[in-house]
Amino acid sequence: MTQVASSGDVSKAFGRFSRQALQEPVTITHHGIASLVLMSLSEYERLKSRDREVLTLSDFTDEDRAAIAASRAPADAKAFNGELS
Repeated sequence: MTQVASSGDVSKAFGRFSRQALQEPVTITHHGIASLVLMSLSEYERLKSRDREVLTLSDFTDEDRAAIAASRAPADAKAFNGELS
């Protein structure tokens, strides 16, 4: 479970909260509203590695576009058709 602390508490005891953030993220509140998360560098890098790269059509070759156009979803994917409506 994520620890929650006020910005004032974190300011007064940053060392303690930074050590705790190495184990699990610490949500920091300002006037009772969650506004920041203190976390380890390894957790941040793990999350950033999941970022998606946005591509435009011009980033694909003609061969890429032809392969995409020729592709077909597997039969199992029909189970998700209800989510489209």
